[in-house]
Parts: sequence; structure tokens; C-alpha cells
Amino acid sequence: MIFNQYYLDCLSHASYLIGDESTGRAVVVDPQRDISGYLSDAAAHGLTIELVLETHFHADFLSGHLELAAQTGAAIGLSAVAEPEYEIRKLADGERISLGEVVLEIRHTPGHTPESMSIVVWEHDGDEAPYGVLTGDTLFIGDVGRPDLLASVGVSREELATKLYDSLHRQLLSLPDSTRVFPAHGAGSACGKNLSTELTSTIGAQRHENYALLAPDQTTFVELVTEGQPPAPGYFAHDAALNKQHRALMDETALPIPMNWDEVQAAMANGALLIDGRDPVEFARGHLHGAVNVGLEGRYAEFAGSVVPSDIDIVLFVEPGTELEAKNRLGRIGFDRVLGHVDRPFEVLQTHQDRVDVASRLTPVELEQRQEELSELQLVDVRNPGEYALGSIRGAINIPVGQLPGRLAELDPERPTVVYCAGGYRSSVAASLLRANGFSDVSDIVGGYGAWTQVVHR
Repeated sequence: MIFNQYYLDCLSHASYLIGDESTGRAVVVDPQRDISGYLSDAAAHGLTIELVLETHFHADFLSGHLELAAQTGAAIGLSAVAEPEYEIRKLADGERISLGEVVLEIRHTPGHTPESMSIVVWEHDGDEAPYGVLTGDTLFIGDVGRPDLLASVGVSREELATKLYDSLHRQLLSLPDSTRVFPAHGAGSACGKNLSTELTSTIGAQRHENYALLAPDQTTFVELVTEGQPPAPGYFAHDAALNKQHRALMDETALPIPMNWDEVQAAMANGALLIDGRDPVEFARGHLHGAVNVGLEGRYAEFAGSVVPSDIDIVLFVEPGTELEAKNRLGRIGFDRVLGHVDRPFEVLQTHQDRVDVASRLTPVELEQRQEELSELQLVDVRNPGEYALGSIRGAINIPVGQLPGRLAELDPERPTVVYCAGGYRSSVAASLLRANGFSDVSDIVGGYGAWTQVVHR
């Protein structure tokens, strides 16, 4: 058996290539949208990808099932209850898929979504115990899939949580303890609240360590998994819908178009948003007026998708040589409306200094001074509610960065404003978004709450 796990850190996303060496037949499970890695590995092992399996309609990334089907001719397989626009192979609960010696067993595991399924992998047909199980977003390492993402479309979180409990106990915990667990996400994903940094585990370990599986009864389980979930990034609904639809295919080799100053200005005048992908320090030293800072070195696609509407055009400002990376990472969440990138970006900054802004960043000590001097100061904590509940700076209100676009009316653009997060990445996103929306005096805290606790001890 060929079994490869692919992990995309910036989206905390795991996908899989499973092949049978005796026949050369293979499947890919939950692929990312840029698919070259699967194709090159399949070719290197002499495998033919015949089937693309989706454990469910993902919300946190745009899957590469259509790209793989177009490149390889593979069929797309989903649970029999799924109803996408494109043609699929409907997979029944208990159905077995033979690749040769390697056999896959489909188990319907609704709960995270109604069509969720898990895939049990048998290295040899007839083995006493399976090699592992691909659990999608049903079971994570240390957590289970959140059941609340469909609450806005007519399915209650309590209903899904009840189904999730049944799926976990009847379909997954019935597997032998030695069965390896391979989830679709790890730590950092907004698809759960307690995901581990570990990428694999076993059914036995999760049975004894996973807080949700330790719940003594269904009622307690439902209460545990519906409480305290992080805010879902704004692009989740967009991606969940796109993953059911026919849509344009991604060309991961196509470079974004270089744009001169006049073209950039015309695009922004027509409503395009300029996303500056440099780190917060470089952005603060000088950036084009109106730019929103989402650093490529962080969770770029996730936070761009949290603060940028899915229906507007985008112009990129990035370090030369990273234009394709920036475009493709946005493409991974279905943000395809990239008009191009600022050509010779640093030359543009030098030539058009009248359009260059500098961002204010405060040390924790400087924040204390501001708080003493300015009674009208508004302090905004852009961390998630769970982080905020563990401690915050005196006087701060909590507006998670992903909720900021929809809650701007809660803030006064005329008052001096300071934003902070845990370390300084999210606060630069938030501060630049506020400036782009007309806030005249905005700063963020260098080093964030972590630096503040070390310096101020409050």
C-alpha cells in the first residue's frame, strides 16, 4: 500500500493519496485545490488516480476534486445523501471499494454535516484489523467536528450534534483500538475548538483522551461540543456553496498579471481591494494608502477570507517572486478575482510617496501612557472569545478579527483606536482594515497580548 498524508499548515488541512502497488490503482481523499503534488507522487509510484473521495462538503477550503477529475478522468465519490451540481459516484454506508489488495470501506458519519462520511482503510482484504480510518471532520485528534456551521441554513446544531454522537459511537468507536486515525484538519483550524498539533492517533488513544468522547452521555456530549466554538471565518459559507457547484478550474501555474501604477489606481477606484502580503513590520514602515495587511508568512488565505468580501476584485502587493504563491493561496479558498499584482512594488513606494502611509505600532508601555492620557481611547481585542476569556487588557472590547467587517458600526471612527491580538499578526490585519474604512487614528500593539502580559503584569 502507498499511503501519503499531505498537510497544508496555512489552512491546517490534511489530504491523502492511497494506492495499491499490485494494481497501480489509487484514490485521493479531500484534496487541496492545487493538485500538482498528488499528480507528481502518483506518477512517481506508477499509480493511476481513479477516484477522488470527499468526506463532506468542506467549508474551510475549496477542494480540488474538479481539478483532479479534469486532469485524470477520475470519478468523484461522495456520500449517497450528497447532492452536488456535478456528477458523482454515490457511496452507500458499508460499501467497499477494492483497489486490489487494498480495500476501502465507506462509513456514513453525519454530524459535522449531513453528508459526512469516513473511510476505513484495509491494507489487505481480510485483515483482522484495519490499517486506519480517514475521519474527515467527524473525529479530530483531541476534538470532534463542530456541529454548528449549518445552523444558519436550517439544520440546528443540536440536531447535528446528536447525529455526531451516534456516528462517533456506532461507526468509529466500534473500530479496534489499534486503528490509526487520520483526520482532515489539525491545530489552528476553525472546524473545531481543541484540535491537537498531532497529525495522527489511534482509536484507542482518542477513546481515552478526547474530551468529547469522554462525555458520559449524549446530553453532556451535545452541551460540550456546541459550547465555545470559535467564530467561523466569513468565507466558510462561500466555500461550502462552491464545493457543491460547477465552477472554474484553477491553473496553479498561471502567474498574476503585473499592473502599473495607473492600472492599480484605476482598479482601486472601481472597488478593488489592495492586499499587502508583507509582514506587519515591513507594512508598518510604509504601504500604499488603502491597503489591508495580510502577511503571507501567516495564515494568509484564512485571514484574507475573514476580512475580504468574496465578491470583490483583488490587487496584490507582495515581495517580488511571491506573486504566484499569493494568488494560489487565495485560490485555495476560492478567491479567484485577483486582477494582478503591483509591478515593481518598492519602486512604486519610492515614486509615489504622497500615497504612502506609515502604520502606528505601540509598545505595551506606550499603550499604558495612551490610556492615561486619552480618556476617549477605544481598545479592541481581536482574538477569539476563548482567548479573550482567559484574560484581556483593562477596558478592551472583544471583536474577533473575522467579525470586524460586520461590526464596524460598534466602533467610532473619530476616536483614537488601539487593537491587539496574541502576537501582532491579526492586529495588523485589523488595524489596516480599520484604516481602509476611514478610521483616522489607529495603532496596534507590537507583540500583542503576550508582550503586554510580560511587561505590564496585570
